[in-house]
Amino acid sequence: MQKVDWILRNGIVLTMDDERTVIQDGAVAVRGSDIVAVGAANEVTADYQAAEVLDCSGCVIMPGLINAHTHVPMSLLRGLADDLRLDVWLHGYMLPVEKEFVNEEFCRLGTLLSCAEMIRSGVTCFADMYYFENEVARAAAEVGMRAICGETIMKVPTPDAASYDESLAYCQDFLAHWQGHELIIAAPAPHSTYMCTPEILHEATHLAQAYGVPLLIHLSETADEVENSLQGHKRTPVEYAADEGVFAAQTVAAHCVHIDESEMALLARHGVGVAHNPTSNLKLGSGVANVAGMMAAGVHVGLGTDGPASNNDQDMFEEMRLAALLPKGVTGDPVVMPAESAVALATIEGARALHIAHLTGSLEVGKRADIAVVDLRELHNAPRFDISARNIYSQLVYAAKSHDVCHVMINGRMVMRDRRLLTVDEQAVMAEAQRIAARVSAFLSAREGNLLDKLVAIGGLEWRETFEVQVKVRVHDLDALEQRLIFLPGVIIQRHTVRDQYDTYFFFADPGMGRIRYREDEVMREGEVPHAIYTLTLTGPTHEREYDDSIVLSRSRFSAIADRSLRFYREYFQPTAVKEVVKHRRRYRILYREVDFAINLDALPESAGGGSFLEIKSRTWSKADAERKAELIGELLSLLQVDRAGVVKQEYVDMA
Repeated sequence: MQKVDWILRNGIVLTMDDERTVIQDGAVAVRGSDIVAVGAANEVTADYQAAEVLDCSGCVIMPGLINAHTHVPMSLLRGLADDLRLDVWLHGYMLPVEKEFVNEEFCRLGTLLSCAEMIRSGVTCFADMYYFENEVARAAAEVGMRAICGETIMKVPTPDAASYDESLAYCQDFLAHWQGHELIIAAPAPHSTYMCTPEILHEATHLAQAYGVPLLIHLSETADEVENSLQGHKRTPVEYAADEGVFAAQTVAAHCVHIDESEMALLARHGVGVAHNPTSNLKLGSGVANVAGMMAAGVHVGLGTDGPASNNDQDMFEEMRLAALLPKGVTGDPVVMPAESAVALATIEGARALHIAHLTGSLEVGKRADIAVVDLRELHNAPRFDISARNIYSQLVYAAKSHDVCHVMINGRMVMRDRRLLTVDEQAVMAEAQRIAARVSAFLSAREGNLLDKLVAIGGLEWRETFEVQVKVRVHDLDALEQRLIFLPGVIIQRHTVRDQYDTYFFFADPGMGRIRYREDEVMREGEVPHAIYTLTLTGPTHEREYDDSIVLSRSRFSAIADRSLRFYREYFQPTAVKEVVKHRRRYRILYREVDFAINLDALPESAGGGSFLEIKSRTWSKADAERKAELIGELLSLLQVDRAGVVKQEYVDMA
């Protein structure tokens, strides 16, 4: 009789091998980190003597679940910003918070919290993409979880690197340090095609090939991502990644929600694994991936939760259930994704998608002892049928819950027994997590009440506080006024443009917060193709002082390039009211008495108060300078023969 460390017996053994063998009264023998026997309980116990025997009566003994895509440190951001579109969620909240709070300790603590959560739901292996991934790897190894840890690389600064050169250097050191570890596979993780340059994609691929490890990347998660790729690269993200050589590595593509049959064939041809994230894709409104189509095309598809900030849990039983139900609802075909296939996505197919099926994903001799035991004796699992082998798959997918998991073994080490975690102090971790949450809450609460802070958070701020001297006058004949300006003695015209401006103003319940203006400026220069300039401007208290002729000194102006859609800014700033102003503007930049002025001849439609206006303005920086420029504006009004009775003290938006 051979000696082993463990025998798990008297349970239904769900092997997930190629034949999908199910042993009704089975057992699994474990020596060290490996499975040495799988079979009928009476046969295994006759051949092997164990140091410890675990009675699994009334339970399923199955491969540990594999979370094929997550961002485990983001468990510390769970519930932070929900019910938002992906771009607002990511750029408006996640990235600013990460910039402020993510460090090595954040990543270590978030990983410990996630590992505890995943072990409790039967997860034995996960694939991660985040920052300070060395800390993620250390924490996972300490807890005893198997993990593919992907160091995120982007073309913009990240919490752990000021440039992508630093990210690549960090990643290479990270891969070298963990090579050969029994639990951890360190991997490069270029974030996506839209957040990486071709150079990053090439270097990350070379790293993955040199170290013989997977490469993790997000692909075709949203329809906007695909549309932007088609506009920028004339190819979809999948096609672009293939052309840049990314699929030469053992690639794992997260999401792939918006791909067609030709792209599925391309993924299959290159052996690219896909991580399907049904809950996250639904919650963020990204869509429903055609998993059945991918599987039919020969793509290995695993199942992931995505990060806890966009799910908001890491419950793989919930993902199995959705993975089985969604295709039925979308196609109207109740047999398109049977329960057996959903379990496969979370086990052996997940291992194949991650390119680690030689290690885990099924209960077979020679593989690592990554095992979950699921108790089927709870009320919601009663009664139980044994009409066919399919019944057990249906039981797990449609009835069982994550809290039915009672024992978890990883690499031959028991990490949870009788629902008690053995390798992590969950109460201490939860207390530390709440401490960080309090700090994040304080940060965001302060920012939400300050428009400037919200503007700074999404980047692109061009200048800080500025002051402007200006006057606005209603006139009757813009053409005649323009002729007087062109031939006005002492005026040097430096530049002339014609433009249509579409302004959208955001107003807030507290007027003291200021207002936000989103402007689309369609500039038409003679002999040039019209082009649009998009800007975002925050204005505070408008009238600082008034001079003769109702010339006004205005202040508190902050401006940024608007590199996102109007819809993004509206959802991000959440104004209480919105107004639109459209105008046709003839702009002249002039020198008068060696002072720079902008002269705008504006025509507004009736919806914005209607009529024609002259606007003269100049930036200023001191009281004396402002007074001098106010005098010069008064002179220009006289030279242009403007009737002061037409002076308007309101902004166009206030006239609407």
